[in-house]
Amino acid sequence: MNYAFDTRLRDPEALLDRYATLTGWSHAIANAAPDVEVLTLQQFHSSANVTRDGVRYVFADFLTLARAAARFEPDVVHVNGLGFPMRTWLMRRPLQASTALVVQDHASGDPGAATTPRNAVRRSLMRSIDAFLFTALEQAEPWHRARLIRPTQSVHDVMEASTTIAPLPRGDARSQSGVTGAPAVLWVGRLNVNKDPLTVVDAFETALSPSERNARVRAPGGGAPGAMKNDVPLATLTMVYQEEELLAAVKARVQSSPLLKDRVRLVGAVPHDRMAAFFSAADIFVVGSHHEGSGYALMEAIACGAIPVVTDIPAFRAITGTAVGALWTPGDASACARALGDVGSGDLSGARQRVMDHFQRELTWEVIGKRAVRIYRDVVQTRRGGPTCPPP
Repeated sequence: MNYAFDTRLRDPEALLDRYATLTGWSHAIANAAPDVEVLTLQQFHSSANVTRDGVRYVFADFLTLARAAARFEPDVVHVNGLGFPMRTWLMRRPLQASTALVVQDHASGDPGAATTPRNAVRRSLMRSIDAFLFTALEQAEPWHRARLIRPTQSVHDVMEASTTIAPLPRGDARSQSGVTGAPAVLWVGRLNVNKDPLTVVDAFETALSPSERNARVRAPGGGAPGAMKNDVPLATLTMVYQEEELLAAVKARVQSSPLLKDRVRLVGAVPHDRMAAFFSAADIFVVGSHHEGSGYALMEAIACGAIPVVTDIPAFRAITGTAVGALWTPGDASACARALGDVGSGDLSGARQRVMDHFQRELTWEVIGKRAVRIYRDVVQTRRGGPTCPPP
């Protein structure tokens, strides 16, 4: 069940094309459990029925969808997003008592203090939920503190989505994207405070020439902050972005540095169907986010073999498995510079292959679908008072 949608979209097929994570999840469940019928309900302006890849999609207003869910008599209902407690509570009411209700987090953020009037209402509405899904279990902690998730409600970790993006041949990718450098570092995201592009640019400058940078800024006692055992003097940084909140600040920072002016390329927006070339051309994918619910761009970069140098936050720890690339503390340019230097001066070819192997082993739609089905079965059995199920 998906409530949210872009109200500018008028065609159901266009919506399915836009929301690849919705169709990807539905298809992954259908493939993981061929004996199970999957029905995906999408709130929309108008009513429609669409079948794609063996999955039936029903488009309608909320009340029509709630009635459709009840008529379907499902074993489990999966709701996308923690931000719709009233609609989820209303949808629960006509369902059979044996039907389990699972709600998946989609970058819902911190719910705030337990004592707020808003959370008092939400707490009552969310009692009807059997289980919650998060990319990382740590992301549920604020919801426990706010007493919105009760001890009797289970919490499970599963990736929010995967991707069907595929790596391109290296030479073709570099030709199509214009990405160069040794190593080639790629940054993709919104130019805002949470994504913190300025810290990444500062770190990249240090990684280009740590000795020059540290000669100008020294720590108390003569030590050099951000000093690294490795540097990457031939590196380039390509930045792909859409929202431009900090664009002026990033441009000013780049232009103020002789080291950065010829090494940082500000590309702007790139159509999604061209992004495989950028991810495949890059050696390193760097991210400075302070908070994320998941990490779609990171997932796509890993699928194409770009080595992650990303912030040490729950979602990114879950995606990388702390097994590939490097993690660094959000806001710490020196830590990012050290990570860029260490990864960039290593065996890039071998590391890229390990990254792609990690994706195939842990992050594909097939893997996610199997884990989700196992969770569904356990939640249903728990609701019905039976033992949990073994993996399918």
